[in-house]
Amino acid sequence: MTPAVFNITLAFSFSLLGTLMFRSHLMSTLLCLEGMMLSPFILATITPLNTHSMIMFPIPIVILVFAACEAAVGLALLAKISNTYGSDFVHNLNLLQC
Repeated sequence: MTPAVFNITLAFSFSLLGTLMFRSHLMSTLLCLEGMMLSPFILATITPLNTHSMIMFPIPIVILVFAACEAAVGLALLAKISNTYGSDFVHNLNLLQC
């Protein structure tokens, strides 16, 4: 395993660990999810350059599109929850309320 792949895997693992540990605040969870999306994007960008594979060149764009959609939905959800409840603390939400 090359050092670059090891560092990207480590960054993904730390982002996953952060998502599991800091899930009480929505903003922290969204930042960790962005870190989790950044790691595969960088890996998918570096891999075609090393393997000279033409079929893998569109994959980083697809990952970037999914990351942008995830960020937009997360930001809209954060804005709605902050306006409705006054904070991004997840434990204050009553998700069973219609």
